[in-house]
Amino acid sequence: MHQLPKSAVAALLINTTIWGLSWTGMRALEAMGLHPLWATAAIFSACAAMLLALKYRDLPQLWRHPELLGVALATGLTNAVFNVAIAYGDVVRVILLFYLMPIWTVILARLVLHEAITPRSLARVTLGLGGAFIVLYQPRLGLPLPQTLPDWLAVLGGFSFAINNVLLRRLHGVSDGARAIAMLSGGAVLACLLGLGFSLAGLAAWPAHVPGAAWPLVGVWAVLFLVSNLCLQYGVARLPATVTAVVMLAEILVASLSAWWLGAAELRPQDLIGGALIIAAPWLVRDRRPLAQAA
Repeated sequence: MHQLPKSAVAALLINTTIWGLSWTGMRALEAMGLHPLWATAAIFSACAAMLLALKYRDLPQLWRHPELLGVALATGLTNAVFNVAIAYGDVVRVILLFYLMPIWTVILARLVLHEAITPRSLARVTLGLGGAFIVLYQPRLGLPLPQTLPDWLAVLGGFSFAINNVLLRRLHGVSDGARAIAMLSGGAVLACLLGLGFSLAGLAAWPAHVPGAAWPLVGVWAVLFLVSNLCLQYGVARLPATVTAVVMLAEILVASLSAWWLGAAELRPQDLIGGALIIAAPWLVRDRRPLAQAA
């Protein structure tokens, strides 16, 4: 029975930890007057600039692999809609709906990557989603069905994130740097375009009167998201898409624990039980055949 690459799983857990805490940054910046779309644009523009300084030698690969445009669009849409949803919606509900993502991933991995939908892949998804439901179920929230605009944005974000992860797996032969440049640039450009459109329509405030204290926070999150993205590149290229989707459910646990730590939620026994299922899912149900490795 082949072991999952521990370094790849660890990289994905770093990614999910940063994203699980991202709601704190988005809400802090929104409170300072920086709309989530403009915050996303600023953060990912800084990320892209830092990455280009580090990985400029990988730029020619962008022209040789036009499929990276799909990665850029999927990433940009994911980041923009998730950050808006998490800033204005119920954190718990948004993350639950976003992490219907493993369902989309199993379907897309079959259609795009021809990964078989096996009893083991279904068992992993079932365990992970079961843990997610245990952690996030609250009677006052009702069934996890979209009801508000942030709810629908969360579902859209999860679907586009599934597309992103499947495309990254398909392009595993492309360097991590080239894929990261496509993702971060896509996040910056699409957020800028959406910010312009929403601001021109009067639906979002222009970032003209944001206090100076907001920009150091933007810088901190730019560094964190850069680290997060590089970890995602490493992990996604070395694990089947269905395993990646389940490992990343750990973001639910991080978000729930951080909300409890900051006094925004109560830590219950069900959080510990569900969290254990989320973390254990990819390890309890393993594939018998060797995992494909990145080139």
